[in-house]
Amino acid sequence: MTQRSRGFRSKTRYKLKKTLRAGRSNPITKKIQTFQEEDLVHIIIDPSVHKGQPHPRFHGKTGKIADKRGQAYIVAINDGNKAKKLIIRPEHLKIQE
Repeated sequence: MTQRSRGFRSKTRYKLKKTLRAGRSNPITKKIQTFQEEDLVHIIIDPSVHKGQPHPRFHGKTGKIADKRGQAYIVAINDGNKAKKLIIRPEHLKIQE
């Protein structure tokens, strides 16, 4: 019997699906957006950009910008009772309004 693949994007068929006719797939404004420390952001994964993508378990979570590292941001979130810091590129972040 063969082993099933358990890659980074396994079991994400519906979570990482782009909406039909969403307009331009990845506009440049998502890539060049900037955030300040202490900003609240939503983690919304853009499946067409693989670089700087967080694990799919964090899709839909809200966190706080802790720091900037290169082009990416360090986002602090609580995963259950544990505080975690994720390194995420701005294409996968959306400012909370």
